[in-house]
Amino acid sequence: MDQKLKVGILGGTGMVGQRFISLLENHPWFEVTTIAASSRSAGKRYEDAIGDRWKIDIPMPEAVKDIIVMNVNEVEKVAAQVDFVFSAVDMTKEEIRAIEEAYAKTETPVVSNNSAHRWTPDVPMVVPEINPEHMKVIEYQKKRLGTTRGFIAVKPNCSIQAYSPALTAWREFEPYEVVATTYQAISGAGKTFKDWPEMVGNIIPYIGGEEEKSEKEPLRLWGSVDPVKGEIVPASLPVITCQCVRVPVLNGHTAAVFVKFREKPTKQQLIDALVNFSGQPQELNLPSAPKHYIQYLEEENRPQVALDVDYENGMGVSIGRLREDTVYDWKFIGLAHNTIRGAAGGAVLCAELLTAKGYISRK
Repeated sequence: MDQKLKVGILGGTGMVGQRFISLLENHPWFEVTTIAASSRSAGKRYEDAIGDRWKIDIPMPEAVKDIIVMNVNEVEKVAAQVDFVFSAVDMTKEEIRAIEEAYAKTETPVVSNNSAHRWTPDVPMVVPEINPEHMKVIEYQKKRLGTTRGFIAVKPNCSIQAYSPALTAWREFEPYEVVATTYQAISGAGKTFKDWPEMVGNIIPYIGGEEEKSEKEPLRLWGSVDPVKGEIVPASLPVITCQCVRVPVLNGHTAAVFVKFREKPTKQQLIDALVNFSGQPQELNLPSAPKHYIQYLEEENRPQVALDVDYENGMGVSIGRLREDTVYDWKFIGLAHNTIRGAAGGAVLCAELLTAKGYISRK
Protein backbone atom coordinates (compact mmCIF):
# COMPACT_ATOMS: atom_id res chain seq x y z
CA MET A 1 0.00 0.00 0.00
CA ASP A 2 1.56 3.27 -1.17
CA GLN A 3 0.11 5.46 1.56
CA LYS A 4 -1.28 4.33 4.88
CA LEU A 5 -4.97 4.78 5.64
CA LYS A 6 -5.75 7.27 8.39
CA VAL A 7 -7.43 5.54 11.31
CA GLY A 8 -9.45 6.88 14.22
CA ILE A 9 -9.98 5.01 17.49
CA LEU A 10 -13.35 5.71 19.12
CA GLY A 11 -13.07 4.98 22.82
CA GLY A 12 -9.29 5.08 22.65
CA THR A 13 -8.71 5.48 26.39
CA GLY A 14 -10.28 2.15 27.46
CA MET A 15 -8.51 -1.20 27.56
CA VAL A 16 -9.65 -2.34 24.10
CA GLY A 17 -8.90 1.11 22.68
CA GLN A 18 -5.41 0.85 24.16
CA ARG A 19 -5.00 -2.60 22.63
CA PHE A 20 -5.98 -1.18 19.21
CA ILE A 21 -3.33 1.50 19.60
CA SER A 22 -0.63 -0.99 20.60
CA LEU A 23 -1.48 -3.40 17.75
CA LEU A 24 -1.50 -0.65 15.14
CA GLU A 25 1.97 0.61 16.02
CA ASN A 26 4.03 0.28 12.80
CA HIS A 27 1.12 -1.35 10.95
CA PRO A 28 1.99 -1.53 7.23
CA TRP A 29 -1.46 -0.37 6.03
CA PHE A 30 -2.98 1.70 8.84
CA GLU A 31 -1.84 4.68 10.91
CA VAL A 32 -3.58 5.98 14.02
CA THR A 33 -3.99 9.69 13.42
CA THR A 34 -7.05 10.43 15.57
CA ILE A 35 -8.19 9.29 19.01
CA ALA A 36 -11.64 10.15 20.33
CA ALA A 37 -13.09 9.57 23.79
CA SER A 38 -15.51 11.11 26.27
CA SER A 39 -15.64 14.81 27.04
CA ARG A 40 -13.56 14.11 30.19
CA SER A 41 -10.56 13.25 28.03
CA ALA A 42 -11.19 15.59 25.09
CA GLY A 43 -8.64 18.36 24.64
CA LYS A 44 -5.87 16.49 26.50
CA ARG A 45 -2.74 14.89 25.09
CA TYR A 46 -3.37 11.15 24.87
CA GLU A 47 -0.60 10.38 27.36
CA ASP A 48 -2.11 12.84 29.84
CA ALA A 49 -5.62 11.53 29.30
CA ILE A 50 -4.42 8.00 30.12
CA GLY A 51 -2.30 9.01 33.12
CA ASP A 52 -1.56 5.87 35.14
CA ARG A 53 -4.31 3.86 33.41
CA TRP A 54 -2.23 2.30 30.62
CA LYS A 55 -3.23 -1.38 30.90
CA ILE A 56 -1.31 -3.02 28.07
CA ASP A 57 1.84 -5.01 28.84
CA ILE A 58 3.99 -3.11 26.34
CA PRO A 59 4.81 0.62 26.50
CA MET A 60 2.53 3.24 24.98
CA PRO A 61 3.67 3.94 21.39
CA GLU A 62 5.57 7.23 21.14
CA ALA A 63 3.61 8.21 18.02
CA VAL A 64 0.32 8.57 19.89
CA LYS A 65 1.45 10.29 23.08
CA ASP A 66 1.02 13.84 21.75
CA ILE A 67 -2.22 13.25 19.85
CA ILE A 68 -4.90 15.57 21.23
CA VAL A 69 -7.94 13.51 22.17
CA MET A 70 -11.13 14.59 20.42
CA ASN A 71 -14.70 14.38 21.70
CA VAL A 72 -16.21 11.18 20.31
CA ASN A 73 -19.63 12.87 20.12
CA GLU A 74 -18.34 15.49 17.65
CA VAL A 75 -18.95 13.03 14.87
CA GLU A 76 -18.49 15.23 11.80
CA LYS A 77 -15.31 16.77 13.20
CA VAL A 78 -13.72 13.40 14.02
CA ALA A 79 -14.85 11.76 10.78
CA ALA A 80 -13.29 14.53 8.70
CA GLN A 81 -9.85 13.51 9.99
CA VAL A 82 -9.88 9.82 9.04
CA ASP A 83 -10.49 7.21 6.35
CA PHE A 84 -12.20 4.80 8.76
CA VAL A 85 -12.59 4.16 12.50
CA PHE A 86 -12.37 1.34 15.01
CA SER A 87 -15.06 1.55 17.67
CA ALA A 88 -14.46 0.55 21.30
CA VAL A 89 -16.70 3.14 22.97
CA ASP A 90 -18.05 2.56 26.48
CA MET A 91 -21.72 3.58 26.24
CA THR A 92 -25.15 1.98 26.47
CA LYS A 93 -26.09 -0.27 23.56
CA GLU A 94 -28.61 2.28 22.32
CA GLU A 95 -25.98 5.02 22.38
CA ILE A 96 -23.45 2.79 20.62
CA ARG A 97 -25.91 1.88 17.88
CA ALA A 98 -26.70 5.54 17.33
CA ILE A 99 -23.13 6.84 17.30
CA GLU A 100 -21.79 4.05 15.06
CA GLU A 101 -24.56 4.71 12.53
CA ALA A 102 -23.82 8.44 12.76
CA TYR A 103 -20.18 7.81 11.83
CA ALA A 104 -21.19 5.47 9.00
CA LYS A 105 -23.50 8.15 7.61
CA THR A 106 -20.53 10.53 7.31
CA GLU A 107 -19.21 7.99 4.75
CA THR A 108 -16.75 6.65 7.34
CA PRO A 109 -16.55 2.85 7.65
CA VAL A 110 -16.83 1.63 11.24
CA VAL A 111 -15.19 -1.61 12.38
CA SER A 112 -16.57 -2.25 15.83
CA ASN A 113 -15.52 -4.31 18.82
CA ASN A 114 -18.87 -3.59 20.49
CA SER A 115 -21.85 -5.92 20.71
CA ALA A 116 -24.54 -3.32 19.93
CA HIS A 117 -24.81 -4.11 16.18
CA ARG A 118 -24.04 -7.84 16.27
CA TRP A 119 -27.69 -8.68 15.64
CA THR A 120 -28.51 -5.86 13.23
CA PRO A 121 -29.57 -8.04 10.25
CA ASP A 122 -27.55 -6.23 7.58
CA VAL A 123 -24.39 -5.70 9.68
CA PRO A 124 -21.81 -8.44 9.07
CA MET A 125 -20.38 -10.04 12.23
CA VAL A 126 -17.19 -11.61 10.96
CA VAL A 127 -14.33 -13.86 11.96
CA PRO A 128 -12.33 -13.48 8.73
CA GLU A 129 -11.32 -17.15 8.53
CA ILE A 130 -14.89 -18.35 9.17
CA ASN A 131 -17.47 -16.22 7.33
CA PRO A 132 -15.93 -13.58 5.03
CA GLU A 133 -18.84 -14.07 2.61
CA HIS A 134 -21.10 -12.24 5.08
CA MET A 135 -19.42 -9.00 4.03
CA LYS A 136 -21.76 -9.07 1.02
CA VAL A 137 -24.56 -7.66 3.21
CA ILE A 138 -22.64 -4.38 3.41
CA GLU A 139 -24.13 -3.37 0.05
CA TYR A 140 -27.66 -3.81 1.46
CA GLN A 141 -26.70 -1.91 4.61
CA LYS A 142 -25.36 1.02 2.59
CA LYS A 143 -28.68 1.27 0.76
CA ARG A 144 -30.50 1.42 4.11
CA LEU A 145 -28.10 4.05 5.45
CA GLY A 146 -28.06 6.05 2.22
CA THR A 147 -24.27 5.89 1.96
CA THR A 148 -21.79 5.10 -0.78
CA ARG A 149 -18.79 4.05 1.36
CA GLY A 150 -19.96 4.30 4.98
CA PHE A 151 -21.01 1.11 6.80
CA ILE A 152 -20.62 -0.84 10.04
CA ALA A 153 -18.94 -4.23 10.45
CA VAL A 154 -18.44 -5.97 13.78
CA LYS A 155 -16.51 -8.87 15.29
CA PRO A 156 -18.14 -11.40 17.61
CA ASN A 157 -17.77 -11.92 21.31
CA CYS A 158 -14.37 -12.85 22.71
CA SER A 159 -15.67 -15.95 24.51
CA ILE A 160 -16.57 -17.87 21.34
CA GLN A 161 -13.08 -17.57 19.82
CA ALA A 162 -11.81 -20.54 21.86
CA TYR A 163 -14.26 -23.06 20.40
CA SER A 164 -16.12 -21.77 17.32
CA PRO A 165 -13.03 -22.13 15.05
CA ALA A 166 -12.76 -25.82 15.97
CA LEU A 167 -16.48 -26.39 15.41
CA THR A 168 -16.16 -24.61 12.05
CA ALA A 169 -13.27 -26.86 11.04
CA TRP A 170 -15.51 -29.84 11.90
CA ARG A 171 -18.65 -28.71 10.03
CA GLU A 172 -18.29 -31.59 7.55
CA PHE A 173 -18.93 -33.99 10.44
CA GLU A 174 -22.20 -32.20 11.31
CA PRO A 175 -21.91 -31.22 14.97
CA TYR A 176 -25.46 -30.90 16.27
CA GLU A 177 -25.21 -30.52 20.05
CA VAL A 178 -22.56 -28.67 22.05
CA VAL A 179 -21.98 -28.03 25.75
CA ALA A 180 -19.33 -25.40 26.52
CA THR A 181 -17.99 -23.88 29.70
CA THR A 182 -15.74 -20.86 29.28
CA TYR A 183 -13.15 -19.76 31.83
CA GLN A 184 -12.68 -16.09 31.06
CA ALA A 185 -9.86 -13.69 31.86
CA ILE A 186 -10.39 -10.48 33.78
CA SER A 187 -9.17 -8.33 30.87
CA GLY A 188 -12.44 -9.33 29.20
CA ALA A 189 -14.06 -6.99 31.71
CA GLY A 190 -11.50 -4.28 30.94
CA LYS A 191 -9.72 -4.96 34.22
CA THR A 192 -6.28 -5.76 35.56
CA PHE A 193 -5.54 -7.26 38.98
CA LYS A 194 -4.66 -3.76 40.16
CA ASP A 195 -8.21 -2.65 39.25
CA TRP A 196 -9.87 -5.79 40.55
CA PRO A 197 -7.99 -7.21 43.58
CA GLU A 198 -11.09 -9.20 44.55
CA MET A 199 -10.34 -11.55 41.64
CA VAL A 200 -7.00 -12.70 43.07
CA GLY A 201 -7.52 -16.33 44.12
CA ASN A 202 -11.20 -16.09 43.23
CA ILE A 203 -13.73 -17.42 40.71
CA ILE A 204 -17.03 -15.71 39.88
CA PRO A 205 -19.56 -18.05 38.21
CA TYR A 206 -21.45 -15.32 36.39
CA ILE A 207 -20.68 -12.83 33.62
CA GLY A 208 -23.68 -10.72 32.64
CA GLY A 209 -25.02 -11.46 29.16
CA GLU A 210 -22.10 -13.68 28.27
CA GLU A 211 -23.86 -17.02 28.14
CA GLU A 212 -26.50 -15.80 25.69
CA LYS A 213 -23.78 -14.43 23.41
CA SER A 214 -21.75 -17.63 23.67
CA GLU A 215 -24.75 -19.77 22.69
CA LYS A 216 -26.17 -17.64 19.87
CA GLU A 217 -23.31 -15.79 18.16
CA PRO A 218 -21.65 -18.89 16.63
CA LEU A 219 -24.95 -19.62 14.87
CA ARG A 220 -24.83 -16.21 13.24
CA LEU A 221 -21.26 -16.88 12.07
CA TRP A 222 -22.47 -20.10 10.43
CA GLY A 223 -25.54 -18.46 8.92
CA SER A 224 -26.16 -17.45 5.32
CA VAL A 225 -26.90 -14.27 3.40
CA ASP A 226 -30.52 -13.96 2.29
CA PRO A 227 -30.17 -12.16 -1.08
CA VAL A 228 -33.83 -11.13 -1.11
CA LYS A 229 -33.98 -9.58 2.35
CA GLY A 230 -30.33 -8.53 2.32
CA GLU A 231 -29.61 -9.86 5.78
CA ILE A 232 -27.87 -12.66 7.66
CA VAL A 233 -30.03 -15.67 8.53
CA PRO A 234 -28.47 -17.58 11.48
CA ALA A 235 -27.90 -21.33 11.31
CA SER A 236 -30.14 -23.57 13.42
CA LEU A 237 -27.48 -26.12 14.40
CA PRO A 238 -25.58 -27.02 16.44
CA VAL A 239 -27.62 -26.33 19.53
CA ILE A 240 -25.20 -24.80 22.07
CA THR A 241 -25.58 -24.46 25.82
CA CYS A 242 -22.95 -22.58 27.75
CA GLN A 243 -21.78 -21.49 31.19
CA CYS A 244 -19.33 -18.60 31.56
CA VAL A 245 -17.02 -18.26 34.55
CA ARG A 246 -14.63 -15.43 35.44
CA VAL A 247 -11.26 -16.77 36.59
CA PRO A 248 -8.10 -15.12 38.03
CA VAL A 249 -6.21 -14.92 34.72
CA LEU A 250 -5.19 -11.64 33.06
CA ASN A 251 -5.42 -12.65 29.37
CA GLY A 252 -6.83 -15.75 27.69
CA HIS A 253 -10.26 -17.35 27.53
CA THR A 254 -10.28 -21.14 27.92
CA ALA A 255 -13.21 -23.36 26.95
CA ALA A 256 -14.10 -26.94 27.92
CA VAL A 257 -16.35 -28.29 25.17
CA PHE A 258 -18.40 -31.45 24.55
CA VAL A 259 -19.73 -32.24 21.05
CA LYS A 260 -22.15 -34.68 19.42
CA PHE A 261 -21.74 -35.35 15.68
CA ARG A 262 -24.18 -36.84 13.16
CA GLU A 263 -21.21 -38.23 11.24
CA LYS A 264 -18.74 -40.24 13.34
CA PRO A 265 -15.23 -38.88 12.79
CA THR A 266 -12.07 -40.50 14.10
CA LYS A 267 -9.70 -38.58 16.35
CA GLN A 268 -7.19 -38.28 13.53
CA GLN A 269 -9.84 -36.90 11.17
CA LEU A 270 -10.72 -34.24 13.74
CA ILE A 271 -7.09 -33.29 14.32
CA ASP A 272 -6.36 -33.15 10.59
CA ALA A 273 -9.37 -30.88 10.06
CA LEU A 274 -8.11 -28.53 12.76
CA VAL A 275 -4.50 -28.17 11.65
CA ASN A 276 -5.41 -27.87 7.96
CA PHE A 277 -8.10 -25.25 8.52
CA SER A 278 -7.38 -21.80 7.05
CA GLY A 279 -9.21 -19.02 5.27
CA GLN A 280 -8.97 -15.88 3.21
CA PRO A 281 -6.62 -14.07 5.65
CA GLN A 282 -4.04 -16.80 5.10
CA GLU A 283 -4.63 -16.95 1.33
CA LEU A 284 -4.22 -13.16 1.07
CA ASN A 285 -1.33 -13.07 3.56
CA LEU A 286 -2.95 -10.21 5.47
CA PRO A 287 -0.59 -8.35 7.83
CA SER A 288 -2.22 -9.53 11.08
CA ALA A 289 -3.21 -13.02 9.91
CA PRO A 290 -1.71 -15.96 11.77
CA LYS A 291 0.26 -18.17 9.41
CA HIS A 292 -1.31 -21.17 11.12
CA TYR A 293 -4.74 -20.40 12.55
CA ILE A 294 -5.35 -23.48 14.75
CA GLN A 295 -2.68 -25.55 16.48
CA TYR A 296 -3.35 -28.93 18.07
CA LEU A 297 -1.30 -29.75 21.16
CA GLU A 298 -0.69 -33.42 21.97
CA GLU A 299 0.45 -32.94 25.59
CA GLU A 300 -2.15 -33.91 28.19
CA ASN A 301 -1.71 -30.64 30.11
CA ARG A 302 -2.11 -28.24 27.17
CA PRO A 303 -3.25 -25.71 26.15
CA GLN A 304 -2.19 -23.55 29.07
CA VAL A 305 -2.66 -19.80 29.33
CA ALA A 306 0.92 -19.32 30.54
CA LEU A 307 2.38 -21.25 27.60
CA ASP A 308 -0.05 -20.85 24.72
CA VAL A 309 -2.08 -17.62 24.93
CA ASP A 310 0.36 -15.73 22.70
CA TYR A 311 0.38 -18.36 19.95
CA GLU A 312 0.77 -16.59 16.58
CA ASN A 313 1.12 -13.23 18.38
CA GLY A 314 -2.21 -13.84 20.10
CA MET A 315 -4.05 -14.31 16.79
CA GLY A 316 -4.04 -18.12 16.73
CA VAL A 317 -6.24 -20.65 18.54
CA SER A 318 -4.91 -23.57 20.59
CA ILE A 319 -6.82 -26.86 20.92
CA GLY A 320 -5.90 -29.84 23.07
CA ARG A 321 -7.16 -32.79 25.14
CA LEU A 322 -9.34 -34.10 22.31
CA ARG A 323 -10.75 -37.38 23.53
CA GLU A 324 -13.83 -39.56 23.35
CA ASP A 325 -16.59 -38.90 25.89
CA THR A 326 -18.94 -41.31 27.65
CA VAL A 327 -22.03 -39.13 27.12
CA TYR A 328 -21.12 -36.96 24.11
CA ASP A 329 -18.99 -38.10 21.17
CA TRP A 330 -15.87 -35.99 21.70
CA LYS A 331 -14.58 -33.35 24.13
CA PHE A 332 -11.72 -30.86 23.96
CA ILE A 333 -10.12 -27.79 25.51
CA GLY A 334 -9.71 -24.56 23.52
CA LEU A 335 -7.80 -21.35 24.24
CA ALA A 336 -7.72 -17.93 22.57
CA HIS A 337 -6.33 -14.52 23.53
CA ASN A 338 -9.40 -12.50 24.41
CA THR A 339 -8.13 -8.94 23.86
CA ILE A 340 -6.09 -9.74 20.74
CA ARG A 341 -7.88 -12.37 18.61
CA GLY A 342 -11.05 -11.91 20.66
CA ALA A 343 -11.18 -8.13 20.51
CA ALA A 344 -8.88 -5.55 18.94
CA GLY A 345 -6.75 -7.96 16.90
CA GLY A 346 -9.81 -9.65 15.44
CA ALA A 347 -11.20 -6.25 14.45
CA VAL A 348 -7.87 -5.21 12.87
CA LEU A 349 -7.84 -8.43 10.82
CA CYS A 350 -11.43 -7.74 9.80
CA ALA A 351 -10.42 -4.23 8.66
CA GLU A 352 -7.52 -5.68 6.69
CA LEU A 353 -9.85 -8.06 4.87
CA LEU A 354 -12.34 -5.25 4.22
CA THR A 355 -9.47 -3.19 2.78
CA ALA A 356 -8.24 -6.06 0.62
CA LYS A 357 -11.79 -6.51 -0.73
CA GLY A 358 -12.16 -2.79 -1.50
CA TYR A 359 -14.75 -1.90 1.14
CA ILE A 360 -12.31 0.39 2.98
CA SER A 361 -10.22 2.85 0.99
CA ARG A 362 -8.85 6.38 1.16
CA LYS A 363 -11.47 9.10 1.34
